[in-house]
Amino acid sequence: MIRILLARPDDHEGWRDAARAAALADLPPDALSWQVEGEAGDLFGDATGDPVPPPRLPAFSVPKRFLDLAEHVVLHRDAERFALLYAMLLRLRDDPALIDDEADPLRRRLEALAKEVRRDIHKMRAFVRFRELDGTYVAWFEPDHHIVRANAGFFARRFANMRWSILTPELSIHWDGERLREGPGATRADAPAGDPVEALWKGYYASIFNPARLKTGAMLKEMPRKYWANMPETALIPSLVAGARARETQMVERIMPKAEAGGNATKALAALREEAAHCTRCGLYKCATRTVFGEGPADADIMIVGEQPGDQEDLAGKPFVGPAGQMLDKAMAEAGIDRSRAYVTNAVKHFKFEPRGKRRIHARPNAGEISACRWWIDQEKAIIRPSRIVLLGTTAIHSQTGRAQSLTSQRGRDLVLPDGTAARATIHPSFLLRMPDRERVDEEYARFVEDLRAMCR
Repeated sequence: MIRILLARPDDHEGWRDAARAAALADLPPDALSWQVEGEAGDLFGDATGDPVPPPRLPAFSVPKRFLDLAEHVVLHRDAERFALLYAMLLRLRDDPALIDDEADPLRRRLEALAKEVRRDIHKMRAFVRFRELDGTYVAWFEPDHHIVRANAGFFARRFANMRWSILTPELSIHWDGERLREGPGATRADAPAGDPVEALWKGYYASIFNPARLKTGAMLKEMPRKYWANMPETALIPSLVAGARARETQMVERIMPKAEAGGNATKALAALREEAAHCTRCGLYKCATRTVFGEGPADADIMIVGEQPGDQEDLAGKPFVGPAGQMLDKAMAEAGIDRSRAYVTNAVKHFKFEPRGKRRIHARPNAGEISACRWWIDQEKAIIRPSRIVLLGTTAIHSQTGRAQSLTSQRGRDLVLPDGTAARATIHPSFLLRMPDRERVDEEYARFVEDLRAMCR
């Protein structure tokens, strides 16, 4: 086996020259051992590597896309990266079109390695924070891959007028305003802990934080906690996240107060209704007569969420106008809720049914249909901003909590929805219409009224 010794872990030029010579000598991948000087390797190899035999094949070219790919893959920490690239080089020598084969396992693995390196390069550029130390700006960073030399030019161009150093565990880079120098690796203790400018930076970060656009999961994916120790603004994140809901409410109230129900909010609701009339988010629109959107004032304090429109609602284009709606009107009146001041809507906006002769029999929406329609009801809630929501039936519970749950487990409880809105679950009035036992109907109806009344307390 021929031992190829490279000068550094990121020695792209060394790998390229050795790989070209080995490919021209027609050496198979298993004839080579790729090692980096100073790293643990073959116990029986010398310190200079082995000579590659003279060429046996004519010169050849490979796609530029592979050359670009190799520049990134060499920077990865995967110990097999050099051998994988060489194996791909031999295949491209014989069939250059393989670089476009997205189903090829080797190509996909190399692309995945390159993607991780590009992500690490981006993280270094985004999360390096300099602190002043005796007239020089110093930063500490812990890369996942061998990207420091490859990234040095970026920082030299971006901070050309200041003297700086970036310390990492493997090596350090220094810029004196004219040229780059390399130095040995360092530890976190070698970097300063802070400087007076950080107070200004924290104030700026807090002022631009937008609670309405907060997505904690996406934030942690883009800015993993491992980088937080080096970034002064991250100390503010827990308190900013904790207060996001309150700040968002304040922002909305400043922009569109409830007193403007005849203005912006009503116009926004009308525009949303018009847009929903053309909804094709799931397949229910194909058989239903029309979209049945919600109804009620844009400044309603209570929102009633049903399951889906029925036969009469589908024909009329209005929610809760059939027998179940009449039952709801009666119960709301007894509970002290003014129907004209409540916003009434459904979790699913199209009628799902099974034809039986000339009749259309209600069919329960599935999880995909509930999820597809959640976008509309979320927009209704964002415009109306109700303080309380009544959930009628399991479909409404699923829609607003994001999980399929039984009514028995949720009924009678003070619920808090994911967006912070107070809610209470109860039966759908159609349940009362289907009950054959008259005495039990009266009992369930009284309980239904009490559930509604609880939302007024």
